[in-house]
Amino acid sequence: MPVTLLRRLIRPSVFVQPPFIPLRIAQTTPVFPNASQTLTLRPAPASRANKCTLIQVLRQGRTSQGARKLRSPQLKNRPELKGVCLKVGTTKPKKPNSGERKIARVRLSTGKVITAYIPGEGHNVQQHSVVMVRGGRAQDCPGVKYHLVRGALDLGGVASRITSRSKYGTKKPKTADK
Repeated sequence: MPVTLLRRLIRPSVFVQPPFIPLRIAQTTPVFPNASQTLTLRPAPASRANKCTLIQVLRQGRTSQGARKLRSPQLKNRPELKGVCLKVGTTKPKKPNSGERKIARVRLSTGKVITAYIPGEGHNVQQHSVVMVRGGRAQDCPGVKYHLVRGALDLGGVASRITSRSKYGTKKPKTADK
């Protein structure tokens, strides 16, 4: 008994699966039209790749997971890249938000052209400015997967910024205590 059960687990071709046939048609057609028909094996869907049962693993083995998709594909495992601005403009954000978001088309040093978001209030970027590009998408701007680094190269920091100064390239203000 246990030996036959193990054989069936390891060799699924022992099973013969009859096709589903409604009752009306069953009277006119034979139940097993093809006696050599066996159980067909399909790979598990990708969403269930790591949740296989023991029987599924025995029958079809494990499949390796694919590589993850890069968030900032043009940077290719670099923290930042230098680029030259081709065009500076504004765009409107996605549905629940409104306003004008400042963006720039940048040709990277690798030769690729991307769209990058300019963070903070006000900027001094214009055509032919040399800028530093980092990863990180602008959540409400579709297709914008990069940010420009404030306070690096030709892009100046945000003037009179008090909080989160390191994100916006602003020096600590001088205090007048003597």
